[in-house]
Amino acid sequence: MPRSKAKKLSSLFSSAVKTATTKASSPAGDATPKHFVSSLDTSSPTASAFKFLKRCSVMSPKPSALSKKSTLPSLKLDAASDSEDSTKQLSEEISHILCGGALDSSADLQGTDDEHSLKKVLEIPWFSKLSHHDISVQRKDVSRARKQKWIYKSSHGNRFNRLVTMCGQKLGTEATMQVFVKLGRETGIKEYNALIRICIEKAMTSNDEDIALEQTHKVFRLFESMREQGFQIEEAAYGPFLMYLIQMGLVQEFHFFCEVFRKWNPRLISRLGYYEMLLWIGVNNEEKIREICNYIALDDGEDKSNLRDNCLLALCESDRKTELLQLLEIVDITKLSRPDYVANIFKSFGRLLLESFAEKFFVAFKTCDCEAENISKFIFSYVVSIPNLVVEDVVSKFKNFHAKLEVAPSSTTYEELITYCCDSLEVHAALDLVDEMCEVGLTLSLEALHSVLHATEASFDFNLVHRIYSVICHHGMKPNNETFRIMINMCAKMKDFKGAYSMLEDLKKINLTPTAGMYNAIMAGYFQKKNTYAALMVLKQMKLDDVKPDSQTYSYLISHCDCEEDIIKYYEELKCFGVVITKQIFMSLINAYATCGQFEKAKQVLSDKGIPVKNLNEIKSVLVSALASHGQMSDALDLYEEIKQAGCSLESKALKILIEHFQSDGELGRLLQLLKELKGLEHWVDGCCRVILYCVQYKHLSNLRMN
Repeated sequence: MPRSKAKKLSSLFSSAVKTATTKASSPAGDATPKHFVSSLDTSSPTASAFKFLKRCSVMSPKPSALSKKSTLPSLKLDAASDSEDSTKQLSEEISHILCGGALDSSADLQGTDDEHSLKKVLEIPWFSKLSHHDISVQRKDVSRARKQKWIYKSSHGNRFNRLVTMCGQKLGTEATMQVFVKLGRETGIKEYNALIRICIEKAMTSNDEDIALEQTHKVFRLFESMREQGFQIEEAAYGPFLMYLIQMGLVQEFHFFCEVFRKWNPRLISRLGYYEMLLWIGVNNEEKIREICNYIALDDGEDKSNLRDNCLLALCESDRKTELLQLLEIVDITKLSRPDYVANIFKSFGRLLLESFAEKFFVAFKTCDCEAENISKFIFSYVVSIPNLVVEDVVSKFKNFHAKLEVAPSSTTYEELITYCCDSLEVHAALDLVDEMCEVGLTLSLEALHSVLHATEASFDFNLVHRIYSVICHHGMKPNNETFRIMINMCAKMKDFKGAYSMLEDLKKINLTPTAGMYNAIMAGYFQKKNTYAALMVLKQMKLDDVKPDSQTYSYLISHCDCEEDIIKYYEELKCFGVVITKQIFMSLINAYATCGQFEKAKQVLSDKGIPVKNLNEIKSVLVSALASHGQMSDALDLYEEIKQAGCSLESKALKILIEHFQSDGELGRLLQLLKELKGLEHWVDGCCRVILYCVQYKHLSNLRMN
């Protein structure tokens, strides 16, 4: 939202709360300075907030999140209805969301009917007619069947967050909360936080101040609902919202909500000081910044340690050099309560190139008998924050400071420095640190080892895999299956199949079970080398070792079939093995049929009822690519037009293949149109090169310059 819109929003807020608020005095015994609390009267914060929202004309009748009289306008479904039709309708709507479609998508784009979609994706019993005791019993009965689902009870939090986000974006926050009720799940803190995040994102991306006000209203309603359910308003909930207000420079709104949060939870006062400091820094109010600094530096007998810590943290994160140095002349940072706050101070020293101050406080912490592990953490925080310092110099400073202070690096800081090197793809430096770490008797974690392996892959230094494996063996590390999979994959990429098979044998010696992914890496390497016989021997070896092929295995096999009989054979075989048919399988079928000249059968793959709606457009793009690559440009263009008419867009890879395979003169206009549809700079540059080649071939250089 532009700053002008933020000012207008602030003006609307001001007029809304002007008559509903009065000056408030701090409660007796409250050591809070007046500039850390709002001057607005929130003796009834809820009432004041609702007055503000109602005056802004965004207030609607308040439906409780758990009220049976509430409505679901986005779903066009009465929440009070317990009829089977109502339940089925809600099931179909949610099922459609989880399949990746929009609520108004056409049946043609769904790829499967609602009944099949519901059965496959949302096999969850409905609890609307059960008592709470029955619900508990019913949940236990179905928990095992739902264990592998990514709906509601999945152990993977990010998957559940995606579900909440999808529902919130397509249904709205209130409807989403009632959907959870209908599904027999109470709205918890994770759900609330996800919905609050959605409202904030909508407010930030909108250029309409009325929409921003409405989203602010919804956030407040969510906070209220959390309190009604007995949840504390923690930083994970209020923090992003206050940062939004700070980013927009909405000072009065910030104070209004800070006072509401303080009334609800008085323990938040110190942490709110952190956000207040960020606010004044954000709006460049130097007077307020000095006022806060003077207050926390004043020794008047009050316990201000937590408040001081938070304000110092805000100054450090904002790199306010002058104020930071002034406070450090007064404040003894060796007495700060949290080591991570101190680490942020040292990060600021690094960014501001204050090495003399860093050394001074390193010595101070050493003198006051601070734990060696914390000192090592402070050193790491400082050296990695110094700008324009190459990895080699960062490592050198890290070692020099430890030697000067006679402090040994901890395993944690060693691993953090190793990860820092890996992030810069300085794998040799990372491996040197691994050797050094192991020599002093420290143990490297698997996570750090995997970061080294991933950096090795990303830097294409595949030959380093042998050095890494030697370190693992020499120092008695305990790799897991993922460790071996990555190493085998690197061996296969550099065509060291002997080394890959040797690692498979070593894997068995330490009682680890080979996985399909390990064999797939070797198979892919052989296929890249055009050695089909050796690739098929990998499949044979998998069966001998009692390793079940997976969807990736059959994707490789089908992709490299050169006759229809082999395609059918492997497809039937994977079904016999009970292998899940993924989008890669469908893509492989399309490419294999196209390679064999069976273009109609390639097209028929799209009619498979098992294709998930969310993958349909991607699979169609593969078909466009396959048709264009094999000379079927007319069919490819027809499918391209069909995709556009359905309101979808072709994948960038498919667009580039279309551009590349135009082999007739007079198509420059269409090529330029395809070029405009490419997404991402890398794809666009690649597409430009192909258009230039076309222009050179057909002598259209003057037209190209004009366009």
